[in-house]
Amino acid sequence: MKIVVLAGGISTERDVSLVSGTGVYQALKRKGHQTVLLDVYLGITLSKEEKEQIFTLEKDFTEGIRPVGEINPDLDEVRAMREDPEEGFFGPNVLDICKMADLVFLALHGMNGEDGRIQAAFDLLNIKYTGTDYISSALAMDKGLTKELFIRHKIPTPPALLLRKGEKIPEDIFCPCVVKASHGGSSVGIFPVYEYSDLPEAIEKAYAYEDEIVIESFIKGRELTDVVIDGKALPIVEIIPKQGFYDYKNKYQAGTTEEICPAPISEELTDRVQRLAEKVFYALKLQVYARMDFLVDEEENIYCLEANTLPGMTPISLIPQEAAAIGVDYDELCQWLVDLSLKKYEENE
Repeated sequence: MKIVVLAGGISTERDVSLVSGTGVYQALKRKGHQTVLLDVYLGITLSKEEKEQIFTLEKDFTEGIRPVGEINPDLDEVRAMREDPEEGFFGPNVLDICKMADLVFLALHGMNGEDGRIQAAFDLLNIKYTGTDYISSALAMDKGLTKELFIRHKIPTPPALLLRKGEKIPEDIFCPCVVKASHGGSSVGIFPVYEYSDLPEAIEKAYAYEDEIVIESFIKGRELTDVVIDGKALPIVEIIPKQGFYDYKNKYQAGTTEEICPAPISEELTDRVQRLAEKVFYALKLQVYARMDFLVDEEENIYCLEANTLPGMTPISLIPQEAAAIGVDYDELCQWLVDLSLKKYEENE
């Protein structure tokens, strides 16, 4: 098959996306596919002949991609690399090459990738892609909307309120709490607050990312995550940061976090978390695959925090670990997601 792996972009998770894309690209090549790795925002400069032969071109598409750093990238520097930013979000030749492919594997994370915009554009252009559709992507990306759907479907989640820039901070707000940018990912724009006096500063920092934030009650407990593929939950991972909370650095720097799969929890709790993950999957109308994040307190009450519709596929990401626990290696996982995504289109014909 001709497959484009789409990565990069201009979200705070750009570097993570590029490393995810590199892994997927190499795995699909090993599976025998004619595969191209593209940065969705920077695109690629090609002659007419090179573009026509892009899937058989002898080229290292991973050149220049670095490991994920300790901090998220400077997006102004990325934007400055484009000669034609006025032409829109998609970089040179990206849409033309995607139209030539049998499938686009979305290795994008965060805004303009995981929020449904690209999925909607591809639907209009009849470009097939991996993962869920634009509606469920948008629902899951917006933490405020996700909270409302969780409440409606009786999915336990920490109490929270939505605050927009310019609105007054409620005086009776709960503390400790966690302040979150409403559309952030990879724990970028997330600030734990333990004292009410620290709340204004945390809110100001979150507003630096966007004008809508979520203030969520702090739940002390174990961090668990579970991937659902094709409606079925995989083994659970317990996440134990060695210092602090599970922030950007602890997610992507090797050795900063202990991740145990399957999680060392009882069969009864395992079953409850897996069934809840599947319930979230259906409540948000997700397709193909997604990863759900949970906290479990001392009384084993489970709280769902959010759903990730395009979870990381880096070498130390969680979904490859969960797949490995059921005997599916990285290459087979990538192929599995390709097959399920194509099945999605066959069922809708």
